[in-house]
Amino acid sequence: MDQFLQHLLNGLVLGATYALLGIGLTLIFGIMKVVNMAHGELYTLGAYVAFGFVSLLGLNYFGSVLMAAVVGLVAGAAIEWLLLRRRNLAAIDEVMLIMIGVMIVLQNAELLAWGGVAKAVPSPFSQEPVVFGAVSVSPIRLFVLATALVLLVSFYLLIERSRLGLSMRATFQDKDAAKIVGVNVSRIYTLTFALGSCLAAVAGALLAPVFVVNPTMGDLASLKAFAIVILGGLGNLAGAALGGFALALIEEFGAGYISTAYRDAIGFLVILVVMVFRPQGLFTLKERVG
Repeated sequence: MDQFLQHLLNGLVLGATYALLGIGLTLIFGIMKVVNMAHGELYTLGAYVAFGFVSLLGLNYFGSVLMAAVVGLVAGAAIEWLLLRRRNLAAIDEVMLIMIGVMIVLQNAELLAWGGVAKAVPSPFSQEPVVFGAVSVSPIRLFVLATALVLLVSFYLLIERSRLGLSMRATFQDKDAAKIVGVNVSRIYTLTFALGSCLAAVAGALLAPVFVVNPTMGDLASLKAFAIVILGGLGNLAGAALGGFALALIEEFGAGYISTAYRDAIGFLVILVVMVFRPQGLFTLKERVG
C-alpha cells in the first residue's frame, strides 16, 4: 500500500503538468482546428526561459516561471499573427507544414543558443523530502503540483465564467454565428493560440528543476500532448485535463510495477488500445462545449 500511495502521488504531480500541456493543445485545436506540431517546442522554450533567468541572470525561480508564462504568451500570439492569421486555416496541409516549420526553427534555435548539453535548473527548495507517513515527496514537486492545480482551476474559471471564455466557447461551437453576434474571431484566435502556448511554456518551466533541460525534450512532450488529447477526446477541455492525469498515472504505475525502461511505451500502448476501441476518447462528453 505504501508503494501504491507513493506512485499515486508521483503520478498526480506529473499529471498536473501533463494536463496543462493537453489543455493548451486541445484549446488550439478545438477553437482554431490547428494541429500545433510546435506545442512541444513551446514547452521546451518555457524550460529554457527558466534556466536562462535562474542560472544566467540570477532571477528568483518563481519569477522565472512568471517570465516563462509571458514569453509563451507573446510567442504564441506572434506565431498566430505572423504565420497563421493570413492563411486559410481550413487548408490543413498548409497549416500543418507551417507548424512543422515553426517546430524545426524553434528546436534548432534552442540548439544554437544553448548547445546540445543538458542543463540543470537549481531548485529553490530544500533537498530534504517532505514525509507524509510512509510517503515522501520533494518540496519542488509539491510546488509543481500546487501551482499546476491553481492554474487548472483558474483556466477553468476563465473559460466558464468570463466574457472572454464565453466568446471562446461561442467561436468553438460556430465561428460564423459568433461573428454575427459581434465576436472578434481573429482576436479570439490570437488569444487562443497565446493562451495555449502560455500553458505549454509554464509546464516546461515548472518541470525544469525536476528534470534536465535539453533542445529535444519537446519531441516527447509533443507526442504526450497529442496522446492526452486522444485520451480526453478532441476539443474536450475537461477531457484533456483528465487525460493528462490518466496518462501520468498509467506511466507511473507501469514504471513502478512493470519496468521503468518501458514507462513511455506503456503509456503509448494504452493510447493505441483506446484508439482502437474508443476512438472518440475516454472522457468525451455528449456535447463538447469546452
